[in-house]
Amino acid sequence: MEAFLVSTGVVALAEVGDKTQLLALVLTARYRKPWPIILGIFAATLANHALAGSLGASLAHLVDPRLMRWVLGVSFIAMALWILIPDRFEDQPSQRSSRFGVFGTTLLMFFLLEMGDKTQIATVALAAKYTSLLWVIAGTTVGMMIANVPAVLLGEVVARKLNMKWLHAIAALVFLTLGIAVLLGAEI
Repeated sequence: MEAFLVSTGVVALAEVGDKTQLLALVLTARYRKPWPIILGIFAATLANHALAGSLGASLAHLVDPRLMRWVLGVSFIAMALWILIPDRFEDQPSQRSSRFGVFGTTLLMFFLLEMGDKTQIATVALAAKYTSLLWVIAGTTVGMMIANVPAVLLGEVVARKLNMKWLHAIAALVFLTLGIAVLLGAEI
C-alpha cells in the first residue's frame, strides 16, 4: 500500500503544471467532450506507466542493490531539479488528429507526450524501488488522473487559480526528500 500512496502523491504533485496537463486543457477547449478525453488520458497513462514500471522492475532485478540505491537516490534528486524547470506546451493538436476521434486523439497524444517525461521516469524509479509493480502502476496512474481530470473538468479556471511555482517547489521537495532518504539507506 505504501508503494501506491507514494507513487500517487509523487506523480500527482509532479504532474501539476506539466505539459500533459496543458494538453488536457487544449483538448478540452478544442473538443468540449470531457469523458472521452478523461478515458483517453487513463488508457494512455496505464499503457505508458505499465511499460515504464516493467522496465523499472526489470532493472531492480538486474542491478546490484547497493548500486540501485545510488541510482535511485540520484534519480529522485534529478527529478527534483527537473520539476523546477517549467514545461512549455507549444504544439496545438493538428487538424489531422481529428480522424482518430476525441478518445483516439487523446490516447495517442498523451501516450507520446509521456514518453521520456518526468512522470514516466519517476515510474521507472518507483518500480525499481518497490517490489509491488501493480501498486506502483496503479499509484502513478491515479496520480496522473488526480492532476489531469480537474484540468479537463474545470478547464482554464484551474490554471488561473493555482500557483504553479509553489506546486512545483513542493513536488521538487518531495523528490529531493525521497532521493536523500534513499541515499541514506532509508526504506521508503
